[in-house]
Amino acid sequence: MTVAADSATGAGSLVQSVDWLAIAPPVVAASVALVVLVADLFVSERRKPLLGYGAVAGLVAALALLVPLRAGDRSTFCLTGTADACSYTADHFALVIQALVLGGALLTALLSLGDTRTLPAGEFWFLLLSSAAGAALLPAARDLATLVVALEVASLPAFALVGIRHGDRRSSEAALKFFLSSVVATAVMLLGVSFVYATTGTLHLTRIAARLDDVPGQFDTLVKAGVVLTLVGFAFKTAAAPFHFWVPDTYVGAPLPIAAYLSVVGKAVGFSGLILVTVIGFPSYADVWGPALAVLAALTMTVGNVAALRQSATRARSAVRLLAWSSVGQAGYLLVPIAAAAYSSDEQIGSTVAYALMYAVVNLGAFAVASLVARTHPGNRLTDYRGLYATRPWAALAMAFFLLCLAGLPPGIIGLFAKVTVFSAAVDAGLGWLAVVMAVNVVIALYYYLRWTAALFRAPESAPDGEPVPAQPRRRVPAPLTTAIVLTAVAALVLSGAPQLVLRFASVSLF
Repeated sequence: MTVAADSATGAGSLVQSVDWLAIAPPVVAASVALVVLVADLFVSERRKPLLGYGAVAGLVAALALLVPLRAGDRSTFCLTGTADACSYTADHFALVIQALVLGGALLTALLSLGDTRTLPAGEFWFLLLSSAAGAALLPAARDLATLVVALEVASLPAFALVGIRHGDRRSSEAALKFFLSSVVATAVMLLGVSFVYATTGTLHLTRIAARLDDVPGQFDTLVKAGVVLTLVGFAFKTAAAPFHFWVPDTYVGAPLPIAAYLSVVGKAVGFSGLILVTVIGFPSYADVWGPALAVLAALTMTVGNVAALRQSATRARSAVRLLAWSSVGQAGYLLVPIAAAAYSSDEQIGSTVAYALMYAVVNLGAFAVASLVARTHPGNRLTDYRGLYATRPWAALAMAFFLLCLAGLPPGIIGLFAKVTVFSAAVDAGLGWLAVVMAVNVVIALYYYLRWTAALFRAPESAPDGEPVPAQPRRRVPAPLTTAIVLTAVAALVLSGAPQLVLRFASVSLF
């Protein structure tokens, strides 16, 4: 662990030492973002694709720098003379989430390499890398100021990425709705943070936890309000109902790779922040946030799954809209172990991490196949997937496997195990009613996942005279898109064959 202040400066020095290796992953992502932005000024239009490959290389380097940190025992930016109040801690929780967000950003970059021809390349890659840097910083943040800054660094570029298509009204409307609702949520969260700071006099999560054990009676209402308002801000980032209203229109209006990014990396950012403030910062008020998160979990999974069930197969972009509502339902499942941690121990958090890893792999894979279908069917309706097996058998098989994983059905073993783990967390915590709600929602989700899966293998639709509809011209699939589909499919297969690689997190404490 990095010592808070160099011994040569004395115990009273305000100069903090910096462990550059501990902060290397987000720093590399941010540095490459700046390099790409500057290089864009000097690279000719014909060589713009090189910027994308440079961004991919930067994300690979950031991921590689997680390997030397695998011991999970490094901290930096600590208060002088102390080792228990640090602003940045690279523990096992931080490393797992950093691997998730940087891996998600890498797959998003692969999906984007073939689609940036109509987008401003330099700005696109700069914004994506900047957002990834903020997302990688957040799980390692251990004080509220760093947490809020990391959250905004991850979020602000995402607003621009949603509306980056010039002249696309739907994209601009989605970005505006995303921006305005996020600004309101951030303002509410900052108000909550200010209440917590006013009652504790510190921003470090470990010290907040210690001082909340002995809050004067006259401040009890104030600190409870601070806890609730802080949770509301993170509930928006996780797309928890009733703060989910921005999700469908934002996903539909954004470029498909960015919709995939928001569904995985954006969700990981929100859940990381929520876990840190509740389990590390507010354990004394588990009787406040525990029941609140349990109700939010039940409401979120129900709203998401019922809305997904109601999607019309012929509506334009209904496939993306269904994935958007599905992500809301999945957010409800992810909230269950966090709520359970209020009633048992923080080891329940491992269930959320395990489920998030499974969800990230298969959801990115589903969006990758959706990007492939969109190349010949820009409307991206659910009906466009009918008979996909006849034209692109491997893509259809991959999509079917991803959907079965999300549904929790064999051969998607990893999805089944992850759901069982979350269900067990609720039961072990005594939240039997929440387990029942989850079971009902899993059954509801089975219908729309299986309906989509079945459509992949049906015979193509026929024209009114009974003749088959003429096949769409088969276009060459960009190698990066093929790579993204293959990587996610292989990862999902490996995890289904050896689920212990992910599920081991469910039985250990990550902090």
